[in-house]
Amino acid sequence: MTSAERLARSLRRAGVTDIRPWTGTVVPGRRHLLVRDDHVYDAVLIADLAGARNVALASGDGRPVAAAVDAETAESAVAMLMQGAPLPAGVRAVTPADLSSAYNNALRKREAPYLLPLTPETLTDVERRMFAGSYKGVTDLVTKHVWPAPALRVTRWCAGHGITPNAVTWLSLVLVLLAMLAFWQGWFLSGLVAAWGMTFLDTVDGKLARVTLTSTKLGNVFDHGIDLIHPPFWYWAWIVGLGAAGLPLSDPGLVLAVVAGGYVLQRLQEGLFIALFKLEIHIWRPFDSWFRLITARRNPNLLLLSAGALAGRPDLGMLAVAVWTVASLLVHTVQILQALRARRKGRLQSWLAR
Repeated sequence: MTSAERLARSLRRAGVTDIRPWTGTVVPGRRHLLVRDDHVYDAVLIADLAGARNVALASGDGRPVAAAVDAETAESAVAMLMQGAPLPAGVRAVTPADLSSAYNNALRKREAPYLLPLTPETLTDVERRMFAGSYKGVTDLVTKHVWPAPALRVTRWCAGHGITPNAVTWLSLVLVLLAMLAFWQGWFLSGLVAAWGMTFLDTVDGKLARVTLTSTKLGNVFDHGIDLIHPPFWYWAWIVGLGAAGLPLSDPGLVLAVVAGGYVLQRLQEGLFIALFKLEIHIWRPFDSWFRLITARRNPNLLLLSAGALAGRPDLGMLAVAVWTVASLLVHTVQILQALRARRKGRLQSWLAR
């Protein structure tokens, strides 16, 4: 999309309803948000500018590229932005770091908001920075370390071909069902191909929604609903498939209760932590963020299942998932107990926000 179109989307998301190119017309009594479209702005900068008053946002070289001013100051602010005129009286210059916090609670990370000049020469770097800005900081090791490079290419391709995030999510749902069917039949390697494909698309759809500013509440519920529900069904299908493959577990009901019940309990623990402390369990301390890399969630468990299947012992892979689920539950229990003790000294705060 053009820079102007992207800015319009950002402005609408920030609650700005009257969006138009500057024509020199000042609307009396209205606050004016003036933005050059030869730069790319982090969405948080536009949102914070929309709520600011009498500020000019400066780029890395100190030149103002956007301003939020009253109607009386609008013309002199335009002269500042377009012709390099001095700051209007009563308007203060701010940097991106001054205007917006580096802490992003939604994406669980601390990262300076970006403000980048947009030219044909900088386009590739701009795309990479925008994509990096759309990535969650605290997540599992596969999503964090394996998927970024290929996901950037696929996200760019989808954006260029007009493929929507919801379309990607629908395809990931198809792969969820194909993986479950393959596991049920004991076709573990084929099922793992579908399962890993689904986890990759689960990375792509969210990044595509954020970089194209097309995320919706419905799409968010659709995507996270699939993520939340499907893992226990995969484990169930895997255990059934072990019988079909001639490698039945001695007590499949117990193992299913551990992996499926443990998954549910772990998600309940996460919800309990938020309810008690108004904070996600994975962003409280550095250890908690590190443990999110490997805790018994879908992708780390898939690594265990993949190792077992590739070794010709998918039964041992499932047993490893069961053991790791119990271990993760114990770790999260200790985290909750430690948080209850720490709360006596005051409200808990994420280490990323400090």
